[in-house]
Amino acid sequence: MRRILTAAVIGLSSLLNTAIAQTGSTIKGKISDNNGKALQSVTVSLLKSTDSSLVKADVTDANGAFEMVYGKEGKYLLSYIMIGFERTYSPVFEVKNGQGFDAGSITLQPAATKLQDVTVTSRKPMIEIKADKTVFNVENSINATGSNALELLQKSPGIQVDNNENISMKGKTGVRIYVDGKMTQLGSQDLAAYLKSINSNDVEAIEMISNPSARYDASGNAGIINIRLKKNKRYGTNGSVNMGLVQGVTPKGNGSVSLNYRDKKVNLFSNVGTNIGRYENTLDLYRVQLDSIYDQKSTNWSNNKSVNAKLGADLFLNSKNTLGFLVTTNFSDNDWSSVSNTNISYNPTKQFVKKLVALNTIPGSRTNMNSNINYRYADTSGKEINFDADYGLFRGTGRSFQPNNYLDNSGNMLSQVINRNYTPTDIDIYTAKVDVDQPKWKGKLGYGAKFSYVKTKNTFDFFNDINGVPVKVLSRSNSFTYKENVNAAYVNYQRQFSPKWSLQTGLRMEQTNSEGVLTRADGIVQSDNTVKRSYLDFFPSAALTWTVNQKNTLNLTFSRRIDRPTYQDLNPFENKLDELTYEKGNAFLRPQYTNTVELSHTFKYMLNTTIGYSHVKDFATQTTDTTNNATYVQQRNLATQRILSFSIGSPLPIAKWWNGYANVWYNYQMFKGKIGANEIKTDIPIFGAYMQHTFTLGKGYTGELSGWFSGPNVWGATWRTRSQGGIDLGVQKQILKKQGTVKLSVTDIFLTNPWTATSNFGGLYIKGGGRWESQTVRMSFTWRFGNNQVKAARQRQTGLESEAKRIKG
Repeated sequence: MRRILTAAVIGLSSLLNTAIAQTGSTIKGKISDNNGKALQSVTVSLLKSTDSSLVKADVTDANGAFEMVYGKEGKYLLSYIMIGFERTYSPVFEVKNGQGFDAGSITLQPAATKLQDVTVTSRKPMIEIKADKTVFNVENSINATGSNALELLQKSPGIQVDNNENISMKGKTGVRIYVDGKMTQLGSQDLAAYLKSINSNDVEAIEMISNPSARYDASGNAGIINIRLKKNKRYGTNGSVNMGLVQGVTPKGNGSVSLNYRDKKVNLFSNVGTNIGRYENTLDLYRVQLDSIYDQKSTNWSNNKSVNAKLGADLFLNSKNTLGFLVTTNFSDNDWSSVSNTNISYNPTKQFVKKLVALNTIPGSRTNMNSNINYRYADTSGKEINFDADYGLFRGTGRSFQPNNYLDNSGNMLSQVINRNYTPTDIDIYTAKVDVDQPKWKGKLGYGAKFSYVKTKNTFDFFNDINGVPVKVLSRSNSFTYKENVNAAYVNYQRQFSPKWSLQTGLRMEQTNSEGVLTRADGIVQSDNTVKRSYLDFFPSAALTWTVNQKNTLNLTFSRRIDRPTYQDLNPFENKLDELTYEKGNAFLRPQYTNTVELSHTFKYMLNTTIGYSHVKDFATQTTDTTNNATYVQQRNLATQRILSFSIGSPLPIAKWWNGYANVWYNYQMFKGKIGANEIKTDIPIFGAYMQHTFTLGKGYTGELSGWFSGPNVWGATWRTRSQGGIDLGVQKQILKKQGTVKLSVTDIFLTNPWTATSNFGGLYIKGGGRWESQTVRMSFTWRFGNNQVKAARQRQTGLESEAKRIKG
C-alpha cells in the first residue's frame, strides 16, 4: 500500500513540475449580461487575426471569468459564444512574450433569434468527471437496456452491490441514495425492491458525490448517489414510450410512458412505469458449529409486480417567482418463497444425523409515496431562495408461513415445526426546509435550515402452527414505535480568490431527539423497552481548489458525516428465518461518525486521480454470531474502521468512432473491535476496475462493450469474499427517422457474477455462495414523439433528505 501511494504522489509531483515549468502570456477577462450578472460556461475562443482559425479555447467560471495561457507571439482576437446571446468578437490585439492581455469586462447582448427557433443536437459522454462528482449518463448506454436502477448502480464506476444487495462506494457502506435530489425513504430490502422497480429507460444519469457540502444532510459516510430521472426539457407537447423484455431463467417485462407539456407559463410532466417478472437465486451455506455440520442449499424465488408514477408541475408566476408541485408513488407486490435442504452431521465422525427441509412463503406488498411543494425566488442579482415542504409515507405488509420438516436418512418424517409471522410497517415523514444563496463578500454565501419529524410503527407477531391453527407466541411478539426529530441549520461559503485559487467551506449543525418504545405482547418489561436519545453534532466541510495551469488542477476536500441506525435495526425483536437461523434487533445501536480527507488531481479535464483517508468511529455492520445450535445476525457497533483509498479514471477518446472510459480503484481497509469477548482485527486490501467502450458503426448502428471487476473483499467485518466481475455486450439501431431506438444486449457473458465467501470467527466457520439471474438477454424499444426544440428544465431538491436508507425490510 505504501509503495502504491508513494508512486501516486511521485506521479502527481512529476505532472505538476512539468506543468509549472511552462511559460506563456496570460489572456483573461470577465463576461456578464446586459444586467451585469456574471455569465458562466461562455465559450471563449482565441483566434488568429489573419484567418480566424482557432488557437485555443476556454470557458468562463461561476464568476464569469476566464484565463488562458498561450506561448506564441502574434496578433489575435477573441470570440464569445453562449446559447441565447449574440456572438461577440473583441478588437484585434497583439501578444508579446511575457506580456499578458486583459480583455476587461465584456457584455453579451441577448440573441435576436428566439430560442424556440433553434434546434440543437448533442450527445453527452458516457462518463463525465467533474470537480465535485462523477456522472454516468445512463441514457447513452446500450448495455443499460432493460436493466433496473439497482443493476445500473452495480455497473457504475466505484460502486459495489454485495450479495445482500447492500450498496457501497469506494469501499464504504454508508452511501445515501437520492432520486431527483430527494433522499429515498428506504433501506436494505425495501430500498433494493424500490430500485429494482425503476426501469433504466426512465433514468437520465447517475451522479456520484463522494464529499457533499454542508448544504446536504450530514448522513451518509460514503457520500451520495443521485439517480436523476428523465424530465421534460422541451417547449410544446412531447413524450416517449418504452418497452423491454429480459430473458434469464424466466422471461420478464417492463415498460413506461411519459407525457410532457411546457410553455412559457407552465411545465407539466408525468411518467408511469411498470415491471413484472419472476426472479430466481440460489444460496449455499456450509456451517460448522460446536460438534455439528450444517450443509444448507436453498433456492429462492421472487414474483415482482410494481408500478411507479410521477406527476409534477412548475408554474412560472413571473421572471422571479416559480411554484412547483411533485408527487411520486411506488406500488409493488413482492411474493417471496424459498425451499432449503440442510443435511445435519456429527462433525467428529461426519456421520449423518438428520435433514431439515424448510419452506418459506412470504407474500408482501409495499407502498411508497412522497409529495412536495416548492417555492423558488430568483432575481438578477444572483439571490435565490428555495422553500420545500414534504410529506412521505411507507406502508409495508408481510406474512410468513414456515414449515420446518426434520427427516431421517430414508426421508421419513421425524418431527415438524410450523411457524408463522405477521409484520406490518407504517412510516410517516414530515420535512420542511429553506435554502438561500446570494452573492456576498466577493463570493457566494449559502445558508438554510431544516426540520424533520419521523414516526415509525412496526408490529411483529409470531405464531406456532398447532394442528393447522396459528397460536400467537406472546414472548416473541411485540410492537415497536420509534419517533425522531432532527433540527438542522447550515452555512456555506464559496469564493474564487483568483483565477487559480477557489475555496468552499461550510458548517452544518444537526440536533437529534429520538425515542424508541417496545411493547411486548407478554407484558414483560426489559432494559431496552424504552430508549431515549438527544444529541447535538457539528459537521464541517471544506474544499480547496488550485488550478495550476490549463492542464492541471488539484482539489483538497474534508468532511465529517454521520450514519444513524435504520428504524427497524433499533427494534429489539428476534425474527426467526427458520429453525436454525434468525435475525435480532439492537435498541442500543449508536450512530457512526466518519471523517474523510481526499486529494484529487485532474489532468486536461479528463484524467482524474484521487487519494484519500477515512476514519469511522463506532463503525456499525451486520455481524454473525451463535447461540446454542442456532446462528443469528445483528447490527452492532464494532469500534473503528480506517480506509486508505486510491482511484484513477478517465474518458478514452481512442478514435473518431471509438470512445471509452476506464476507472481503477484500490482500498486498504482496517477493522478493529469486538463481538462479545472475541477480538476483531482485520486488514484487507480491496481493488477493482470498471471500463466501457462505445463504437459508432455507421448507418444508425452503435455498439457497446462494458465490464466491471471487484477483487477479494470483506463484508460484516468477518466475511471474506472472492473476486466478482462481469462483461456486457450490446448494440443499438436508430429507426423511424431517429425517433425510435432498438437496443439488444447480453449481460454477464462469462457468468462471473456469482459470489463466494467464508467466515471463521468465534468458533463458527461458514462457507457461503450464491448466484442470481445475472446472465440475461435484453431487448428494448423506445419511441419519442412531439416537439424536439431544446428548453432546459428546472432542477430542484426536495426536503426529504436526511431520512434515507433508514427503512429496512
